[in-house]
Amino acid sequence: MPDYVPTNAASSGVKLDKKTLKSIAARSDRPGLIYLAQWLAFLTATGTLVWAALGTIWMWPAMLLHGIFLTVPAYSFSHETAHGTAFRSRWLNETVLWVTSLLYMEEPLHRRYTHTNHHTHTWWVGRDSQMPFDTPMGFGGWLAEITGFALLRFHMQVFVHLAAGHYTDTMKMVTPEGEFAKMTRNARIMLMIYALIAAAPFFGVWWPVWLIAIPRVLGAPVMLLFTLIQHVELQENSPSILESTRSFRSNWLAEFLYLKMNNHVEHHLYPQVPFHALPKLAEAVQDQLPEPDPGFFRTNLEVLSVVLRRTLGRPTKAATIRQAPHMITDGGPMQRVAQRTM
Repeated sequence: MPDYVPTNAASSGVKLDKKTLKSIAARSDRPGLIYLAQWLAFLTATGTLVWAALGTIWMWPAMLLHGIFLTVPAYSFSHETAHGTAFRSRWLNETVLWVTSLLYMEEPLHRRYTHTNHHTHTWWVGRDSQMPFDTPMGFGGWLAEITGFALLRFHMQVFVHLAAGHYTDTMKMVTPEGEFAKMTRNARIMLMIYALIAAAPFFGVWWPVWLIAIPRVLGAPVMLLFTLIQHVELQENSPSILESTRSFRSNWLAEFLYLKMNNHVEHHLYPQVPFHALPKLAEAVQDQLPEPDPGFFRTNLEVLSVVLRRTLGRPTKAATIRQAPHMITDGGPMQRVAQRTM
């Protein structure tokens, strides 16, 4: 596959007529504003539960629930606005990108440009700057990924590099030259906000701890279980999104939290399509795609079963989820194919 050929519908042999695609990909402020209002309503409700439960054992499940509604949509909305597809109005898109990236804990322009690279070279070893774990995955890699600490460490390293004006080779590879000053400014402002949140209890201000800091930590594993199944157990170094990327069945709550990104194959085929139109896109191309894998819980349980068996040297064939052929073995030591890039 030549360097200049992006991984998308064309490289995957998927076709959709231009008129239909244009209709599906039309942008609007309305769906994003409705979603934003719904998200704020959920956060108000779960935040109220946390506040009412403070001082009791029930504050912990309340903070977990609040953390899920804080963290998963922060990831999903920052992802959508990084694509520029959440809203038609650019100023609205960029404002929400900044705030949700603050919650997700990644500088927004770094998020945008590394993610653009991820779409251009999806799951391509040595080219994709957003491969968050080694492949094939063992239990240790699974644990490091879903706790969130590996990702947090990477993001904090990025913040420090950007704040100091020290740009890595990856940053230079994926980022337009004129954006670095903005990225440094953003990183410094965000680090200052994080420092204020960390210092708040020393001044007797605890609400950022109960409503932001601890829920962000508690909600991270659920967020990362969503992102894990996007590409895990699938094919590296393939021009076809159908081989490298997974869609999975979902219910209304998971679709809300994840902004319908359970249609992940479809999203990678046509990344210009807004989140609210992904079900329509999925319907339009369904006869050209593999069947979606089972729902969120079942797919994640299958992944966990596979990585445990791989670590123990047991056979690794999954019962119901798709796997690349080289991921299926009769046991024995793992032969690493790719090393994490984030």
